[in-house]
Amino acid sequence: AVPVLIQGESGTGKDVFARLLHARSNRANHAFVKVTCPAIPHSLIESELFGYEKGAFTGAYATKRGCVELAQGGTLFLDEVGGLDMAIQAKLLQVLQDGSFMRVGAQESRSVNTRLICAANGDLRKQTEEGRFRLDFFYRINAVTIDLPPLRQRVADIPLLVDYFLEVHSKAFKLQPKPLSREITRMMQHYEWPGNIRQLENLIRGF
Repeated sequence: AVPVLIQGESGTGKDVFARLLHARSNRANHAFVKVTCPAIPHSLIESELFGYEKGAFTGAYATKRGCVELAQGGTLFLDEVGGLDMAIQAKLLQVLQDGSFMRVGAQESRSVNTRLICAANGDLRKQTEEGRFRLDFFYRINAVTIDLPPLRQRVADIPLLVDYFLEVHSKAFKLQPKPLSREITRMMQHYEWPGNIRQLENLIRGF
């Protein structure tokens, strides 16, 4: 399947969009594996992604499959992909090129069939110009690019989003909240929403 790059500010719904792409694909019956790249220390990211063989390093008491392998037949979602170091980008490039990878400590490569979806809230092209992101990897992951606009650029959607979040959280908390007044809705539509849809949802949850 074609790799997809989802770009947008934090809180614009990149995670939700990635899960929707997976759910509507022919891979929906297989795993959706998410990796939040900056959350994993650089010293651990290789073994987290590609797994390791027993005895590969101190503490490797058993063989472990990595996220790439766990996503066999399904989707591997790399959130905040700009946080990956260049060496890991090179290894993922190999996965995209021919589906091959090696567990840490392994002598032979393995094959995998997974779709890669990446998300970025920064400018990856600028990172390539600064030498912090591989240009060849960038071109591989953005075969299809989807830009999610910030909430301040889609204020007409705010009433619909408010109604949706009110319904979701009223069911979760077993409450029946009052509809928001037009005045409050207008105020919301004039707010900048630096945290985007996530900030709006948190506000509605607190009502």
